[in-house]
Amino acid sequence: MSEKFLVIGLSDSRSPVFDPQTLREIAACRVFAGGERHRAIVGHLLPHASRWITIAPPMSDVMRQLDEAGGRVVVFASGDPLFYGFGATLQKHFPDASCRFVPAFSSLQTLAHRLQLPYQSMRFASLTGRSWQELDRLLIEGAGLIGGLTDRRKTPAAIARRLLEYGYGGYSLLVGEALGGPEERVTELSPADASDALFDDLNCVILRGGPSRERFYGIADSLFEGLPGRPDMITKMPLRLATLSRLNLVNCSHFWDIGFCTGSVSIEARLQFPGLEISAFEKRPECEGIFERNARRFGAPGVRVVMGDVLKQEFDEHTGPDGRVGAVFIGGHGGQLEAIFDIAAERLSPGGRIVVNAVRTDTLERFHARARHHALRLPDDLVITPGRHNSITIAAAVQE
Repeated sequence: MSEKFLVIGLSDSRSPVFDPQTLREIAACRVFAGGERHRAIVGHLLPHASRWITIAPPMSDVMRQLDEAGGRVVVFASGDPLFYGFGATLQKHFPDASCRFVPAFSSLQTLAHRLQLPYQSMRFASLTGRSWQELDRLLIEGAGLIGGLTDRRKTPAAIARRLLEYGYGGYSLLVGEALGGPEERVTELSPADASDALFDDLNCVILRGGPSRERFYGIADSLFEGLPGRPDMITKMPLRLATLSRLNLVNCSHFWDIGFCTGSVSIEARLQFPGLEISAFEKRPECEGIFERNARRFGAPGVRVVMGDVLKQEFDEHTGPDGRVGAVFIGGHGGQLEAIFDIAAERLSPGGRIVVNAVRTDTLERFHARARHHALRLPDDLVITPGRHNSITIAAAVQE
């Protein structure tokens, strides 16, 4: 294993400036690593007959080469290597290796300075090879200043389209392209103007402003689009909020909503717990469009919608790294309560909960019986009578 990594951050400037110690360490080294873009910037500084390890997929091959290099390796990275950068990757793969970091400004720092924009309140979301989750969370929370790192799919234009789709058009997009290089450009655009614009592949974006939309806590049932001809096929608002409380979502990271119908429970959960990973399951095909329209109406992006029989699904991508899920709501079971309960119980994390809203006595008895079969604790049932409707029992089963 390499004895030490010297990790040097670069901007896109073709004339990088380093302190004397860093220059001496570069001159003394014989193994270097970085992207091809970095090599073009620092190639003239590298000693003759030195070796270059290109950092590009597959990363397993890069790590193998770094492991076999021996001695010191100088690694060139973009911006601040410890800000969504390669430094964290090195620390993960070589936890015992000593490192020295020489950071440059991150791209978002550089963009803020170009704009003369104080950024101490900025919150950050990396979309580089990642899902929308970080950005969605900040949008739902109403962050006023968001710094976003992009990739070739999640471009400023794609971000703008997402803002418009879910009703967050109150932001402006401040886009920095090729910062520090000869082709540098900084522009400010509305989401509408940015949605079909083209940008340099090297870019980052700051969202400034905030949502010009109402925020909800307990969405009125009448505001949801429902199943045609089935207006009562929705978890009523008082039940919905009580159900979220029984699920103890504040203490879990992954939540399954099984039989989502209109999506009211998933959407309410998304808005109240925007850091939560939510997977919503439903077998009625007409519910997919209803869910998407309701999610856009209330500004709730990021719920994973899974269509089809829940008993035939693969669940690995809907759990945490440990293969567990923290909360499961059985909103519909189509006569398969026991089978669905078994799937949930097998994957329930310690402290996790399974919850059902039971209208019929036999549903409640079957739920209780299955919980005892799996040795789950049964807290006292909660009975609610919403308006003029029949009483409903909210039952929970807890994995100790």
